[in-house]
Amino acid sequence: MPEGDTVLQTAARLHAALAGRVLTHADLRVPRFATSDLSGRTVLDVTARGKHLLTRIEGGLTLHSHLRMDGAWRVYAPGERWRGGPGHQIRAVLTNADHTAVGYRLPVLELLRTSEESKAVGHLGPDLLGPDWDPALAVDRLLAAPDRPIGEALLDQRNLAGIGNVYKCELCFLARVTPWLPVGALPDGVLPRLVALAHRLLDANRDRPTRTTTIRAERRPRTGAPASAPPQRPLPPLRVQEPLYVYGRVHRPCLRCGTPIRKVDEADRPTYWCPGCQAGPVP
Repeated sequence: MPEGDTVLQTAARLHAALAGRVLTHADLRVPRFATSDLSGRTVLDVTARGKHLLTRIEGGLTLHSHLRMDGAWRVYAPGERWRGGPGHQIRAVLTNADHTAVGYRLPVLELLRTSEESKAVGHLGPDLLGPDWDPALAVDRLLAAPDRPIGEALLDQRNLAGIGNVYKCELCFLARVTPWLPVGALPDGVLPRLVALAHRLLDANRDRPTRTTTIRAERRPRTGAPASAPPQRPLPPLRVQEPLYVYGRVHRPCLRCGTPIRKVDEADRPTYWCPGCQAGPVP
């Protein structure tokens, strides 16, 4: 699922393939911009802003795209088969002498003036992976709505930019609170630590091909034994084979306490949590 770390990696791949090169072909397959001709122009850079992608092009133009749930950009060499999906899912094609970048299933694709990029991304809060990252500002924005559930507040890109559903679930687990606990009900000191942890996690995953939030965990009692029962003999910590603590692990035992992970679907987004580890209201 594209979140801030994935989008940053996508921007890096597109920048490496397109920046400093002249477009020999450009095809924007959305009605509003279908007649736009970008061929002959040089791509200046590709930048990530939260979960948005900004491809800046000679002549003061920016191609703004957003991946949302399942959008993707793929880069191909000349003559290489395009494998990102069927042709009817292609929304953009940018070609130069060395590479072709193909945008699949892009729910947002627009061409705007670079001087007007703020219309697309000006509403965003501090970018967790950007030069403007400001943890104090992120905390202030989250606290501005103390009655709002923390999971919902973390997803609001106006508070801090880059968190998606996976990180929402994982961060709430690591903070030991349910995603439905109001921001103002968090114990003292938890919110600043949560914001700092969000930055550390995204930064740690900015170059990883597979996102992970787990590092180490303790062994648990054998199946059938109470989660609180100590093992018969001390066992050393082991490296967790699971990349995530709760996301995608419904009905499987919590890596911390052994309680089965639960899941609820909300507005087409699944939320995962551990009833044993996370305190607060649940649906």
